[in-house]
Amino acid sequence: MDLTYSLGLVIPELVLTLSGLVLLLVAAWGGNEASKPVSIAACVALGGAFFLTAPAVCAGASGPDTVAFFGQLRIDAWAGLAKLMIYAAAGAALVVAPAYFDRLKAMRPEFAILVLFAALGMSIMVSAADLLALYIGLELNSLAAYVLAAYLRDDDKSAEAGLKYFVLGALASGILLFGMSLLYGFTGTTSFSGINVAIADGLSGGQLFGLIFVLAGMAFKISAVPFHMWTPDVYEGAPTPVTAFFASAPKVAAIALLARLSLEAFGTQATAWQQIVGFAAIASIVVGALGAIGQQNIKRLLAFSSINNVGFILIGLATATLAGASAMMIYLAFYVAMTVGSFVALLMLKDADGNQLETFGDIKGLSTTQPALAWCLLLIMFSLAGIPPLMGFYGKLVIFRAAVEADLIALAAIGIAASVIGAFYYLKFIKVMFFDEPVDAVKGKSDWAHWALLVIATLVISPIAFLGTEWLGGLAEAAAAALATAG
Repeated sequence: MDLTYSLGLVIPELVLTLSGLVLLLVAAWGGNEASKPVSIAACVALGGAFFLTAPAVCAGASGPDTVAFFGQLRIDAWAGLAKLMIYAAAGAALVVAPAYFDRLKAMRPEFAILVLFAALGMSIMVSAADLLALYIGLELNSLAAYVLAAYLRDDDKSAEAGLKYFVLGALASGILLFGMSLLYGFTGTTSFSGINVAIADGLSGGQLFGLIFVLAGMAFKISAVPFHMWTPDVYEGAPTPVTAFFASAPKVAAIALLARLSLEAFGTQATAWQQIVGFAAIASIVVGALGAIGQQNIKRLLAFSSINNVGFILIGLATATLAGASAMMIYLAFYVAMTVGSFVALLMLKDADGNQLETFGDIKGLSTTQPALAWCLLLIMFSLAGIPPLMGFYGKLVIFRAAVEADLIALAAIGIAASVIGAFYYLKFIKVMFFDEPVDAVKGKSDWAHWALLVIATLVISPIAFLGTEWLGGLAEAAAAALATAG
């Protein structure tokens, strides 16, 4: 394998790297006045990386031709499809951020650069085919994320969110690193394919401990129960554009990485981790649903909603099949649209002075005062609840179908029953917006960019999107097939 060939495979990552470095210099020389040009340039860089990645996804890239840097990275369709979602979510965060930070006089060019480097770290994560590449990508993303959480330096909540995220993130990274060292010590290799071969005849005690520690570290990154405790506080304290970013792009990256790790590195011993993943799935669904019921702050409710949705996605992983992996990708695509849409709608809840409104008391009677916004929120919440004919229902349908096909009927039944709990707090939005007396608190005007993103997200989760499910299903199946050809 030649270095030039490897560099050719990672052109999207090179675009992000060079763009980030150049914009870093522009920010240093231009100061805060460079914020808008830097944000625009970062969006262009993400768009360029998106279009450079798309051909590999459409072609279903897989096999030895996708291996880069002597087995460190795998630039296949699985990684590519995840990257498309990551770049889209990161771009959405950059689009909505200026209006939010300008009001607080806190818009600085570092925000766009941090998002760019976080996206680069996530790109490495989803392409990782070796424990070393995995850790480099994970830490590049995490270091940028810690700073983003504490971005508002004069805000106590933001500082608290950043500190909590950093301390618990460092703990999770330590757990993950310890598990990786155990795996290396007891298998003699750090490559996913090498680990898969080493454990093919059975797991030793050391290998099993390594596997458990690695899964525990990854569970923190996707905020799966019982490693979810940081999520509500960080989501509430971080600036809302940052929360929108956290709830979408890093989730995609961590889940795609977890699936690759489980199926490529631990695939020959699936029975050793299926029960762990199954428990985390059900626990996340139940805890996410019950935790959200009593919330009055919308950002905290959406944090528990994200925990709940991770549970459904993990049911797909628990199947340990390519059909389950394909279903995960389909669910993630609609999850990103629903998450971006819900946070964009939240950013549009402003009073006459432009201050953000974040509680249910602020949106009473919203259908009377802001009908278009209320109806978009209604569709998004119904979709999150999994109510047909919206695409949130379709995402759950493919997940449960994969579970039934894998003879995990009990897991699917429990998941379906638990999803009913989640419908309660999503319906709370509808009750407050459409049936409570109007308080007329939402008076702020939103720009065209917010409306454009909200309309796009609403259309993606509407019944119209059923026209594209066959196409999306084909891409997801090709992406999942790429995992089977690894090695």
